[in-house]
Amino acid sequence: MQSIEGVVTIVQEGRFQLTDRDGVSHQFELSHRAPAEPDQLPPLQREQARVRVRYEPGENVIGFVARSIERLDQ
Repeated sequence: MQSIEGVVTIVQEGRFQLTDRDGVSHQFELSHRAPAEPDQLPPLQREQARVRVRYEPGENVIGFVARSIERLDQ
């Protein structure tokens, strides 16, 4: 499984955008099996939280499927 670190910049329901340290934005959809809920995403965006996302390529979606999100700046 791949991972990436960055800042959560946009959230809509179970989808979010993460901007990495190079300024590149990546689109994710939260997996139904992830140990996180969609309602946990808006606070990460409001606080521009730095996170690590473990993900896999998505099927029939534009972007990636986030399997886990770990906050790094606590």
